Amino acid sequence: MNTGQMILTIGALLLLSTVMLRVNSNNFSTESVRDEARFGVMATSIVTSIIEQAKNCAFDANTDSNSVSSLSDLTSVFDLGLDAGENSADIKTFNDFDDFDGYTEIDSTMPLAIFEISCSVDYVSKSDLMGVSSVPTWHKKISVTVANPSLGDTLKGASIYSYWFFR
Repeated sequence: MNTGQMILTIGALLLLSTVMLRVNSNNFSTESVRDEARFGVMATSIVTSIIEQAKNCAFDANTDSNSVSSLSDLTSVFDLGLDAGENSADIKTFNDFDDFDGYTEIDSTMPLAIFEISCSVDYVSKSDLMGVSSVPTWHKKISVTVANPSLGDTLKGASIYSYWFFR
C-alpha cells in the first residue's frame, strides 16, 4: 500500500467515525425526546386518574348519604381532608371529594420515572374559579400536581366539582 492509499484509508476511517458519532448523537437525542414524551403522557394519565377517582366520590362527607340544601351543612373550610376511618395511604378508603385534600404519594413503579403526586381541594366561588373561597360554596376545586424530579418537569391539573340538589 502506498502513501496515497494510506491517506485515503485514514480519511475514509475519519469520515466513517464522524458519521457514526453523528448517528449515535441523533439516536440519543431522539430517545431522550421519546422518553420525555412518554413520561409526560404517564403524568397526564396520573392527573386524570386522580381527578376521575375524586369525582366518583360524594361531594362532601355530609352529602354521601343525605342531601343538603344549606351551605352551613357542608364541611367547614378548615375541616377539608380525611374523615375518621379513612387511610391517607390508601386512596380507596376515600369516600368524598375533599378527602383528596393533602393527599401525597410517590409513585416509583418505574425506576426512571419517579413521580411525586400531591393534591389540594378548596372551595371556590362561581365568580372566581381560579381563587380560593374562605367559606363553603357549592363548588370545590381539586388541584393535582405530578412532579418528576429526575426530569425536572412538573404537570398541574385542576377540575371543579359542583353539588346539585333537587327538591
